[in-house]
Amino acid sequence: MVYVKICGITNLEDARVAAEAGADFIGFIFYPPSPRYVTPEQAGDIIRAVRAEFVEAAPRCVGVFVDEPVDIVRAVIDTAGLDLAQLHGAETPAEVADLAPYAFKALRPQTLTEAQAAMENYLTATPSPPSTAHHLPSTPDFLIDAYHPQEKGGTGLAADVTIARWLAERCQLLLAGGLTPENVADAIAQVRPWGVDVSSGVEAAKGKKDHAKVRAFVKAIRREVYLRSDRN
Repeated sequence: MVYVKICGITNLEDARVAAEAGADFIGFIFYPPSPRYVTPEQAGDIIRAVRAEFVEAAPRCVGVFVDEPVDIVRAVIDTAGLDLAQLHGAETPAEVADLAPYAFKALRPQTLTEAQAAMENYLTATPSPPSTAHHLPSTPDFLIDAYHPQEKGGTGLAADVTIARWLAERCQLLLAGGLTPENVADAIAQVRPWGVDVSSGVEAAKGKKDHAKVRAFVKAIRREVYLRSDRN
């Protein structure tokens, strides 16, 4: 099983297509500088509609935050009805622990040494590994994204394969950065992540999904997983 997250959802139509395609998670950006930004109220309307339509088959809903105070994150979780919070800034291990069982940390390491130190620091902040502490099934421990000196995500840049593979061997890793329907199968084969995350790679324009690409992305993943199980 490789879990799929379609991130940067801004409207109900795109959320519905992601759910129909078989996405396990849909993500909402609560970072105002992003062109994919939505308000908690907008996200809440989309989430309620998707859950009403898809019921138990509805994707889990993830909010993406960048350096927001813990109390603000909690308020948005409640207002929008989120399942999880992805912390994509410079949040401390203590802040991640304060938001348990909802939060997981996005890492943007420039080197393997930096990734190793970050993983140790964030795991040490909680008494047990994040996936156990969450008490929730199918929850990532970390997300890895490509480093960019200014942008926080959605750049289309690929994460470092060596670093990602090292992390994937040690935790439930959500792989992001530069993924598309054309390259996601190769990325899964190289990294073997717990899940994959896409935003710009399935867009028609910033904040608007290309529905054919969303479907092709999920289909490519399912095909790779099937072929991998067949080879094994």
